[in-house]
Amino acid sequence: MTKITRRELLGNSVLAIAASRTGLPTLGMASADRKLKIVVVGGHPDDPESGCGGTIALHTSLGHDVSILYLTRGEAGIEGKTHEEAAAIRTAESEKACSILGAHPVFAGQIDGDTEINRARYANFAKVLLNEDPDIVLTHWPVDTHRDHRAASLLAYDAWLESGRKFALYYYEVDAGEQTQVFHPTHYVDITQTEGRKRAACFAHVSQQPETTFYMLHDMMNRFRGMECGVKYAEGFVRHTQSLSRDNCVL
Repeated sequence: MTKITRRELLGNSVLAIAASRTGLPTLGMASADRKLKIVVVGGHPDDPESGCGGTIALHTSLGHDVSILYLTRGEAGIEGKTHEEAAAIRTAESEKACSILGAHPVFAGQIDGDTEINRARYANFAKVLLNEDPDIVLTHWPVDTHRDHRAASLLAYDAWLESGRKFALYYYEVDAGEQTQVFHPTHYVDITQTEGRKRAACFAHVSQQPETTFYMLHDMMNRFRGMECGVKYAEGFVRHTQSLSRDNCVL
């Protein structure tokens, strides 16, 4: 048996990643004429922006239609503010962030820190999500320390099942290691050209003090995922193996 060196193994891995990336640098790159509808599900304002803001910016710049579906309005996210006050502040921040990314904000109506998963919530969330008629949905990885993230993931997954698996389903990471756990990307998006817009969208969430809290970790994530696939900045995703590969809907 021929021994494979660590250098050779790394080189082969990079080549495999580069090959797999042909479907992921953009969601609809192979067909410029076909515009996709992409929905990004997040537990709170700033989750979709920090987890896949570069991917969102990349695809809106190509003319694809992206909606960000926030499960909550971040009601519990500002110390010293009532739920109503925090929701108003964080909704405005979400709208600004979406404007920077070229996306449309949608809110599912649950409460930060008190999200629920039950028959009624599954039905309500599926109605909101499927009303967007997505080709692709990006949502939280289900193994996450934050309950709201887990709820958002399961609600999106159930909506996918309810739809008959008619859209492609992908998972993204946030605060990897601290919140998202055991996440190993199957696909990557090169966000080198859109990292600045991602950063600006995250910094639109002023109430969360991104410069001293979550963005430092996400900057490291962007760089690390970039190193994994041979670019400066990247975002990683896990594709559900039963997702349909509809034309150019492979992330």
